Amino acid sequence: MLNTKDILETIRMIREEHLDIRTITMGISLLDCSRPDIKAACDAVYDKICRCAEDLVRTGEDIEREYGIPIINKRVSVTPIAMIEAACQTGDPVRFAHALDRAAHTVGVNFIGGYSALVHKGFAPGDYALIKSIPQALAETERVCSSVNIGSTKTGINMDAVGMMGHIIRESAELTADRDSFGAAKLVVFCNAPEDNPFMAGAFHGAGEPDCVINVGVSGPGVVRAAIAQAPEDADITQIADIIKRTAFKITRMGQLVAQETSRRLCIPFGIVDLSLAPTPAVGDSVAHILEEMGLECCGAHGTTACLAMLNDAVKKGGAMASSHVGGLSGAFIPVSEDAGMIDAARCGSLSLQKLEAMTAVCSVGLDMIAVPGDTPAEVLSGIIADEAAIGMVNSKTTAVRLIPAIGKNAGDELEFGGLFGSAPIMEVNRYSPARFINRGGRIPAPIQSLKN
Repeated sequence: MLNTKDILETIRMIREEHLDIRTITMGISLLDCSRPDIKAACDAVYDKICRCAEDLVRTGEDIEREYGIPIINKRVSVTPIAMIEAACQTGDPVRFAHALDRAAHTVGVNFIGGYSALVHKGFAPGDYALIKSIPQALAETERVCSSVNIGSTKTGINMDAVGMMGHIIRESAELTADRDSFGAAKLVVFCNAPEDNPFMAGAFHGAGEPDCVINVGVSGPGVVRAAIAQAPEDADITQIADIIKRTAFKITRMGQLVAQETSRRLCIPFGIVDLSLAPTPAVGDSVAHILEEMGLECCGAHGTTACLAMLNDAVKKGGAMASSHVGGLSGAFIPVSEDAGMIDAARCGSLSLQKLEAMTAVCSVGLDMIAVPGDTPAEVLSGIIADEAAIGMVNSKTTAVRLIPAIGKNAGDELEFGGLFGSAPIMEVNRYSPARFINRGGRIPAPIQSLKN
């Protein structure tokens, strides 16, 4: 039973502390849309998405209105398109991107993810062609997002794919240079990609998922920061961890409610609640500000990685008690352009690319929404991907890279995306070349900890 205090507390969180459901994402399997003829396959993809997701946006808006809970995005994720494209004997994979974009506009979702390939152990039919088409696909569509999984703890890292992706990221930025290189902001390179992630740009619907499923991503950095701010000045770190756990429990219960209600109304199975604290550029809705509330003068100071590790763990412990089906990425996001505190820390020089890499060893994702100078060589981008994938592989966790080479701009300049994507201070990169290492190709073997059977 809810009492008056609980209801008033939730209202305060929503009104004053930016509590929201960041996304309801419908996962849709397209495995039954494979056709030898690419036009027939694209038509089948469009028809199935429109059939399954026709009521998604309306249902989300109804729940938002009835419960008073802000639901920021309604999204769709689909089976990696490389799997569908493999059945087509001829044809341009970009046609699938146009079909996805058309379907996204028809059903009214904000983004659609799944223009993706899973190549952590090598290239299957359809993978190579799809990856090569990513820059054009992202330049010619508005709502399509793309991801490529290039490594895992069980298989190692596909260095041929790592080498390719440095060039793909650069080309994606170049083709959208007139839009602040925004194409690269819709492309994620993963190690250990989860099959049920509701967040963009990395969402896709895994082959092991049901035909259709509802996944929800919650968000509440502002709520966590406010809870810590109300703690006694002499509270120790154990007490702070307990506060975070209790707060994460409350946030996740709200996500569980929305997920189950959406599932019931659409008659589609409920999949998971993703616990990730997803920040926004709004003041007071920042993961960096949580770390500073713990006692750091500025995010990026020595001690930042320890604070983030504790935050991530406490969020997962509290959320896991609130829902029996926790999945996706679940923890704390640190996207530089989407977090007001991270933006400020990068501008003042406290937060560097090297410090961010250290932080990714203990957070949910990786180097996310980071703008780098426009003349950064493709091999350097690939080296950053390889480093981040190695952290994920060795630590049996998901890591990802979403880099934006800011074409025509240099370190110290800024990119301005607006909305949830925010603004990105352009960060300097190490200019020494990893080209000889990257160009060797092959596969980094799986680590010894992969042998768990």
